[in-house]
Amino acid sequence: MLLTLLVGVFALYLIGGVVIGLPFRGLMNQLGQLSFWIAVFAMSALALNLHWGYTGLFNIGIVGFMATGVYITGVLSKPVFGSGTSAAEVGGFGLPLLVGIVGGMAAAAILGLIAALPALRLRADYLAIVTIALSEIVRFSLLSDTLSSADVAGYKVGLGGGDGVILDYGDPLEVFVRTASVPFDLVFGQSGWLWEEVYLGVLVEAVGSAIPNNPKPVVDNFAYAFVLLLVLGGFYVLITRIGSSPFGRVLKAVREDEDVTNALGKNTNVFKIKSFMVGCALMGLIGILWFGTQGSVTPNTFRPRITFYVWIALIIGGSGSNTGSVMGGAIFAAFLFQGPRYFKNIVETVLGNPEAPSSFGQAMAPLSGGDIFPMLLYTLDSIRQLQLFLMGVVLIWLMHRRPDGLLGHRKESASSIPLTRPTKKAATDGGEDQ
Repeated sequence: MLLTLLVGVFALYLIGGVVIGLPFRGLMNQLGQLSFWIAVFAMSALALNLHWGYTGLFNIGIVGFMATGVYITGVLSKPVFGSGTSAAEVGGFGLPLLVGIVGGMAAAAILGLIAALPALRLRADYLAIVTIALSEIVRFSLLSDTLSSADVAGYKVGLGGGDGVILDYGDPLEVFVRTASVPFDLVFGQSGWLWEEVYLGVLVEAVGSAIPNNPKPVVDNFAYAFVLLLVLGGFYVLITRIGSSPFGRVLKAVREDEDVTNALGKNTNVFKIKSFMVGCALMGLIGILWFGTQGSVTPNTFRPRITFYVWIALIIGGSGSNTGSVMGGAIFAAFLFQGPRYFKNIVETVLGNPEAPSSFGQAMAPLSGGDIFPMLLYTLDSIRQLQLFLMGVVLIWLMHRRPDGLLGHRKESASSIPLTRPTKKAATDGGEDQ
């Protein structure tokens, strides 16, 4: 079902691109961006599923952990200030990017621990209030001029304040490909063989025959989306293994009835803290993968709306289901996040790019004469502002029709072996039961 959905989504976007006459380059860019958004929202829904779907932890501070991951990675991996490789006002410690990513995940996990120690004693909506407050504390701390620049062990580092941080630590895609190239380097005796020979020398050159003018950005788009899809597969396997392990079964017991789980001798606070830290580390990694290729980030990028986007994706797919989380992320990315803007481009191209009314009053006036076309054009022109409205309508419909989401399930067998009574076999002689 999931594969069918993905094929259908890409087919719709492909047909839409052909209808509006996108050149091959634009069409490939659209499909690459769609793959990127599906990957990041599906990964985010999976990480949230560990908190809410498995453990019942109402975390609406997701974006704060994403911000922590990407900012700490930037501080650790940016070039050293004054080294001549950075024009930014503050530098970093100059560590390898992979070390920075691990550091960013660790920082997000530690922040989760700090939040968990006092907050996990709370239930339901009280925990939600604490987590969203924490995410805003993180954002306002990043905006602070006090933390914008400091000297640490002789390094001029900082969070950049309201101006944000320039992520000039190199191309993450190149780092990932060169890391994957290490076994090949040992065989071929050439550093970066996979990047230099295969990626640049074969893949980019092959695409250059179809896109002669600077094909590398298009290939980078697809290649990075492919890396994210591989990471998404790793997320899926990890969360599934956690859910089917003894640790995961305790998490589900905590979700269903924490008091009973405590009565059975399980220290539920320890299990909740571990689950919260793992989920926060994954959210930190998602922030790094999501925003780490943009060249720079600012604190106001990490507003609460991103958290609500992730929640919508999880609700669509269904909490408690990993496949549903991936499906919800794909549906949200394709139809609620990117879809309205893509639909707007298609309709405007088909109608010949008509001029929409500039105000609501101008759109309303012709309705008295039965002309609804100006209102439709005004609505289409305001589709970006109406996205949250569309998301709200979808949520209301789901709450009424499918409160468990498309694939959500909250009932699992607690036993690892079937507990049904074995069926009797008919005797071969005499017709008697054995």
